[in-house]
Amino acid sequence: MPSLTTARFFKGLLRKEIEGPHSTIPEDEFFDAVETGLDKIEEDRQLRVRLKYQSQLSQISNAGSVHSPNPEAEDEIPQLAEDFGTGAQAKSHKLWPEIDRICTEQLTQARQGVGEDGNGWQLFADEGEMKMYRREEEVDGMVIDPLKSCHVVKGVTAREMCHYFFDPAYRNDWETTLEDVQIVDNVAPDTLVFLQTYKRIWPASQRDALFWSHMRRITDNVDTGANDVWVVCNHSNQNEEYPPANQGKCVRIYLTVILVCQTYLTPGKDSKTATRDDLTCKITYCSTVNPGGWAPATVLRAIYKKEYPKFLKRFTGYVVDQCKAKPIMY
Repeated sequence: MPSLTTARFFKGLLRKEIEGPHSTIPEDEFFDAVETGLDKIEEDRQLRVRLKYQSQLSQISNAGSVHSPNPEAEDEIPQLAEDFGTGAQAKSHKLWPEIDRICTEQLTQARQGVGEDGNGWQLFADEGEMKMYRREEEVDGMVIDPLKSCHVVKGVTAREMCHYFFDPAYRNDWETTLEDVQIVDNVAPDTLVFLQTYKRIWPASQRDALFWSHMRRITDNVDTGANDVWVVCNHSNQNEEYPPANQGKCVRIYLTVILVCQTYLTPGKDSKTATRDDLTCKITYCSTVNPGGWAPATVLRAIYKKEYPKFLKRFTGYVVDQCKAKPIMY
């Protein structure tokens, strides 16, 4: 018997119910279909994680008492150049003025509070240390609600959190809807331009995103008490030498994202004496995403409300698992 998703797919083909300005698919069916697709992707991810974990256990068991090198472990602390995170090697690139300006603007906005001055932020998720806010905004009828999330995670540093967010080698492990990642411009070790293609989830069109990503250490001493502060900022960009938007099967997403992470140590500890039990990472995640296309506003907001908390918990949990048996990286 065909699955619910398969049945809806063929039903949609017959009735031409796909995403678009003339789509006749009811919003509740649109949401149900997308939700089913996302749930299936998450199930597949969990299966991959279990199989990977079982494989690792098997390798450990087979190794016995003989130590065998782990290439992944040896590559866990890259980016050790002293100027990594300063932008020193990216400053000669033509994108640098935009990168520097957007990073500064986004950091300033991320540091601003929510809810105190009637600026429109609405709390939509409150789960322990994690709180998520949004402002309802639309451009030409398309939902682009800004999102702001605050979270606290134990056992990792700001740099570790940003490292796993920035480095494309790990992205498929935690970004479940990702189909392909290409580096279209290797600007510098701390600055890359990506073309990401996302899995199609019927009845929505397939999406891609072209953006630069910059990882930076913040040294302005604004965050008093923090041992260190690192950020990753992503911002859509379109230069003539990069793949153009909306030229094939994909609808282009336009985004601005910043992940701000602060390391706090147990009083009396420093970076030389602290263990993972002494580490607290405070996280602020802000994003504004224009998904393009013609997806209904009510459907987008319902999906965001469900998926954003899952994303942040999945990503931070992944980083904690990756780091717990490794040397601390500041």
